[in-house]
Amino acid sequence: MAEDSGQERTEEPTSKKIEEARKKGQIARSKELGTTFVLIFSAIALLLYGPALGQGLYNIMGRALTLNRNETYDTTKMFSVWDMAFAELLFPFSMFVLIIALAGVVGNTLLGGFNFSWQAAAPKASKMSPMKGLKRMLGPQAAVELIKSILKFILVAGAAIFLINTFFYEILHLSIEAVPGSIIHSLEILAWMFLGLSCTLIIISAIDAPYQSYNHHKQLKMTLQEVKDEYKNSEGDPQIKARIRRTQREMSQRRMMQDVPDADVVVTNPTHYSVALKYDTDKAGAPMVIAKGVDELAMQIRKVAIGNEVPIVESPLLTRSLYHTTEVGEQIPDQLFTAVAQVLAYVFQLKRFNKGRGRKPTSLNKDLSIPDHLKH
Repeated sequence: MAEDSGQERTEEPTSKKIEEARKKGQIARSKELGTTFVLIFSAIALLLYGPALGQGLYNIMGRALTLNRNETYDTTKMFSVWDMAFAELLFPFSMFVLIIALAGVVGNTLLGGFNFSWQAAAPKASKMSPMKGLKRMLGPQAAVELIKSILKFILVAGAAIFLINTFFYEILHLSIEAVPGSIIHSLEILAWMFLGLSCTLIIISAIDAPYQSYNHHKQLKMTLQEVKDEYKNSEGDPQIKARIRRTQREMSQRRMMQDVPDADVVVTNPTHYSVALKYDTDKAGAPMVIAKGVDELAMQIRKVAIGNEVPIVESPLLTRSLYHTTEVGEQIPDQLFTAVAQVLAYVFQLKRFNKGRGRKPTSLNKDLSIPDHLKH
């Protein structure tokens, strides 16, 4: 996509991009690191268990080549040697193989961690394309591999010459050593030379592992458009999200306006803010805010209140304080109990007066006492 659009990959890969790459089997891997681990630990295993393997092979060959006359004519006697061979070689050979297997797992998962992907294992037509294969052969990765191969050849050849010169007289001395000492000694020389040659690959691995990590990170980098597209896919189109929020807000406002006729009073600013309050005496709780709004919505609340004969009381300080401190469906703060109680008392007295059951209440003070930290 980046190549088609002409955009450069300048953005860091997102966590989603990295996770998708892991699912496809695209992780940082260094074949040189894995090979180095296997070879070095193979040499160590040979140093540890080579003598036991050599002694076991010597014992097996000695038993197989020293048959008496009866054993020579017994066609089944050959199979009896198998038990001996199994007993002699089982432990050292098993440990040898186990060390190599562990080294293979550790070496190949040290960079990038353990990861298994069916998508990576599945056959791909692109891998069988001659043109893409030619492109890979002539690409920068192929050039890096060529440089590594040349460097490995130089290092291994130089180390081989040095080791041969170092062990030259010991190798010549093997011809006059007694058996089985010469067998065990030859295995030790072989193991040390093998270890020396394998250690030269540490230099290649020290260069290749950081490069593979850098190259993998570079391949995962994204264009600015890819980052935007991923954000849209994961978080949703901003325009659609805004439309959803607007619809949810309109639905919430409609539900809120349906509760206004049940309010005991609507306090106003008087023009910019409106808050509808309801006090349910049966629940013996605090008064609740059942609707609130500003500007156009405040005007709609007042219209609904007038149409349903809900008392409207002007109290600028109290209205702004209720609007900013209390959400719809919540009880009013404790610090506003006194001010709201005065408003409700005035409203209830006014209702009784209108029904001819009491005297007309005195006018309510618009500037009710509001704590300083609740003023807005």
